[in-house]
Amino acid sequence: MNEYDSERMAEILEPLNYFPVSEPGKADLIILNTCHIREKAAEKIYSELGRIKKINLSSKRDTKIAVAGCVGQAQGQEIINRAPMVDLVFGPLTYHQLPEMLESIKTEKGLPKKRLVNIDVPDVDKFDELKEPRKSLKSISSLLSIQEGCDKFCSFCVVPYTRGVEISRPANQIMKEAIELIESGAKELILLGQNVNAWSGKGLDESSWTFPRLIRELSQLSIERIRYITSHPRDMTDELMRSHKDIQKLQPYLHLPVQSGSDRVLKEMNRGYTFADYMKIIDKTREYRPDIAVSGDFIVGFPGETDKDFQDTLRIVEEVKYAHAYSFKYSSRPGTPASMMENHIEEDVKSERLKILQDLIKQQTRDFNKSFEGKEIDVLIDKPGNGEDRLSGRSAYLQTVHMDGKASMIGQIIKAKVSKSRDNSLECVIS
Repeated sequence: MNEYDSERMAEILEPLNYFPVSEPGKADLIILNTCHIREKAAEKIYSELGRIKKINLSSKRDTKIAVAGCVGQAQGQEIINRAPMVDLVFGPLTYHQLPEMLESIKTEKGLPKKRLVNIDVPDVDKFDELKEPRKSLKSISSLLSIQEGCDKFCSFCVVPYTRGVEISRPANQIMKEAIELIESGAKELILLGQNVNAWSGKGLDESSWTFPRLIRELSQLSIERIRYITSHPRDMTDELMRSHKDIQKLQPYLHLPVQSGSDRVLKEMNRGYTFADYMKIIDKTREYRPDIAVSGDFIVGFPGETDKDFQDTLRIVEEVKYAHAYSFKYSSRPGTPASMMENHIEEDVKSERLKILQDLIKQQTRDFNKSFEGKEIDVLIDKPGNGEDRLSGRSAYLQTVHMDGKASMIGQIIKAKVSKSRDNSLECVIS
């Protein structure tokens, strides 16, 4: 989502004669687009600001510094108090106002510096104000935000407080943006949302559409592949599961965070499902699409997590057999219910559990990739690889694929045979 927001900010700035530069020392404006989901991500902003300060002092440029995204939304004025070099702070709901914000912080030479914090929820939805046609910075595989915010209020998560409540963009906005992306070269659309499968909006015919209906309509466009991230188990309907069988352009890949395998911990997290509920979703989806690759998210060391709770998490990993998964130590976020719980887990225990979990996930990823050796797969070539006449692309299962080939193949889906598997990629030979 932050990558999408950064693309939109670049589009907004282009009519103001801003263009990307290769290094911070050459910039008139630096925007740090931030994430608040974990403490480490939030703290990175201050070390990065310190690095930029040194660059600016050496370059002697009057560079404007902006902090955007969820850290901006959560901390607001505190950022400027802690880092006075910052000129502008704004959140993910107000970046469409960038031209006006930049104008308001302009200062005449010799006059005091102007600063602005803009984290109020605007009266007008930002998507209604983003008028510029889409020109994706990654035109082959393009990001398309269809839903934003979250109503689930998981006890560990700050998203409802930084991104707001769940909002679904109307289908006419989404279809228009999709067509613009396709016209600029997109072969794959990646539909985005904090809970993307919670999308439910006004259709082109003014009736209420479901998320699978939206995917079906998008599949009628001149697009080769469609994906979606990130989904919540509570919003996985039978219609959506069946879509992986019925809609050819919808790729056989499902990212479905579970966070824990322990029913007790899931209840404390306010996730709204059980181990058994999650497994029913996986089993039913695989009935419809047996070859579907499943990825997930995990949090280890949630307050009060016991050895048994952790073993339940290992058990769900062993049962699902993930193609890929992200895993993190629990990070207390200010203002969330979990941050006020007792029985926080010691860091060394969290680290030990995380290593055990990640070793298991890495082995499953290796096994998944190895199962493709000798097989022919479809690969969407999306960029040059490292080295002369090397290409990089993605399989239908979102694996990174490397091979020899000509640059003229970029943007094409080609048949290739897997000659070797690695921990995180496949080596292929064009068939």
